[in-house]
Amino acid sequence: MPRRQTHFLEVLAKLPWPIGVAFGGLIWLGGLVIAPAVLAGSKSPVFSALATQLQTGTISLVVWAFAGACWIAALISFLGQGKRRRTLEAQKSLADIKALSWREFEQLVGEAFRRQGFMVTETGQGGADGGVDLLLQRDGKKRIVQCKQWKQQKVGVNIVREQFGLLTHHAAERAIIVSVGEFTPEARRFVEGKPIDLISGADLVALIQSVQTNVPAPAPVEPALSLPSESPPAPEPAVQVCPRCGSAMVERTARSSGSKFWGCSTFPACRGTRALV
Repeated sequence: MPRRQTHFLEVLAKLPWPIGVAFGGLIWLGGLVIAPAVLAGSKSPVFSALATQLQTGTISLVVWAFAGACWIAALISFLGQGKRRRTLEAQKSLADIKALSWREFEQLVGEAFRRQGFMVTETGQGGADGGVDLLLQRDGKKRIVQCKQWKQQKVGVNIVREQFGLLTHHAAERAIIVSVGEFTPEARRFVEGKPIDLISGADLVALIQSVQTNVPAPAPVEPALSLPSESPPAPEPAVQVCPRCGSAMVERTARSSGSKFWGCSTFPACRGTRALV
């Protein structure tokens, strides 16, 4: 099936909205301010007539139409980014993510990376069956992302090989494959030593929770009531509550340093930690 050609304004609507505003401003400034001023100073009657057309004639309407289209694309981008932010904040579990459409899933992943400081471009080339879905840029470096919302099937090595081959085509430094499920052992072995990152469903939940801004505050711990007895019971240690999700915390030991700390009992779904005092 031939791929549908993407219109310039459609691409502009997928870029950050300030870009559309800037494009429209440049068209307006160049077509209705700078060009008429330059042409009006010419001695050529043709250029003088063109300057008049740019100021008051039909050509000025064309310039306004192009500038207005860019601003409409910017408005669509602005409204779309608001929807993406709300979608990300609404995700509470992997089941919520699996319930999204494939387009919403791509937008969710893009918003998560956007909050990590990347400039995200939704290519519209991946669709539901493959290709590069997102382009990430930060610090002059590019990464390609493919989103796989396969709810039952594991992502295999063929998909990973395909993305590895696209690195050179897109002049990217790394490839990222995001799945709501898992990857086959062959796929994980293939990426060893290669600039490819595999993000499973559990990893994605942790990523989204790390960039959410509406993480609930820890639930208050009420003191337990005890009946009087002949000898007072030994004081129980205070319950440690995860600062990110409000779940109970357990004592853990760091592998690298051997130091102890409190870690969330729901790890790896939540990666909240607290110093062991």
